[in-house]
Amino acid sequence: MTSAWDALIGQDNVVAELAHAVADPAAMTHAWLITGPPGSGRSTAAVAFAAALQCPDQGCGVCSICSAALAGSHPDVDLVVSETLSYGVDDARDLILRAAVVPADAPWHIVVIEDADRLTESAVNVLLKVLEEPPLHLVWLLCAPSPEDVLPTIRSRTRGVHLRTPSTAEVAQALSARHGVDAAMAAFAARSSQGHIGRARALATDAEARRRRQEVLRLPASLRDLSSCFAAAEELLAMATEDASSLTNGLDMTEEESLMRAYGAGAEGVTKTRMDKIAKAALKDLRKVQASRRKRAVRDQLDRALVDLLTYFRDVLVLQMGAEVALVNDEMRTQLLQEASMSSPSETGRRLDAIERCRLAVQANGSLPLVLESMLVEVKDPLVRVR
Repeated sequence: MTSAWDALIGQDNVVAELAHAVADPAAMTHAWLITGPPGSGRSTAAVAFAAALQCPDQGCGVCSICSAALAGSHPDVDLVVSETLSYGVDDARDLILRAAVVPADAPWHIVVIEDADRLTESAVNVLLKVLEEPPLHLVWLLCAPSPEDVLPTIRSRTRGVHLRTPSTAEVAQALSARHGVDAAMAAFAARSSQGHIGRARALATDAEARRRRQEVLRLPASLRDLSSCFAAAEELLAMATEDASSLTNGLDMTEEESLMRAYGAGAEGVTKTRMDKIAKAALKDLRKVQASRRKRAVRDQLDRALVDLLTYFRDVLVLQMGAEVALVNDEMRTQLLQEASMSSPSETGRRLDAIERCRLAVQANGSLPLVLESMLVEVKDPLVRVR
């Protein structure tokens, strides 16, 4: 039977809690914090919850209300996605204005904030009043990796639900059932993605995504000297930049065309000179936002590559320790065995630590060439700590 919750994989407990809140007003509250590891479906759960709250049948999944909410086009479900590295004070003020809208035909006005962990302390201070004393029609759904990733002032004003990482078997079954992926490819994608549903779908259906992943996993074997570390860092950054561009270029072009039409492009008597003059300031502001979005996209793509590197050295450590657990990259067992024979578990641990520190530096807006070069030098020689 179809429902608004169908897109969630392996989250039965969370679905039961949220569905209960939809059905029982006594179990409902005005602000929720939905947490879970990357790829577990935080925003999917939030949007499904929003659809169920608006639906007269509590989330049937097939009515026009559910369809609009799930597609992101319902007028009383605001899906807020940060296109920058953080939400600032101006963003928070805009959220308050959007949240003040009284629903026209729906029981609630719902604001879903992806990546609520990106709210700065100043932004949170602006939002506190409306979180504490919201209008009766308003529901906040905040998403973050974990409760600790948001400020205590948010945790204390929200009810939390936590998603788990779906099992490999659950992800593989979903890929086969929903996307027609054959069993062998589904098993590979589920294992390689480590339960990240979006990543699993990409690996199962996109040959380019699989090729990119293999390029990343071949990097450790290419680290022979200092110059090769610098070359590998340059390659990693180039791949991330190219992938980010493929995600953002089309959107950038669509936004610019829409802006220019709004200022009269194509209308009779509107010359290019006039368009350049009247749209100059707006175009400048738009391109500033687009540049910030591209910057975030590059860092997100880099983080994905670094997670793949973590799985590589995790497998090396598994082999070194003789642990009875499955390898993430079992198709590379020969190379992994060779890597394991050339180093000690403690050296592998230092490599894993270097990659994790690099992930933190990337997300903290560090200089990408420098942090990547430093990390790869440590991966090549884990006894050297680059500062």
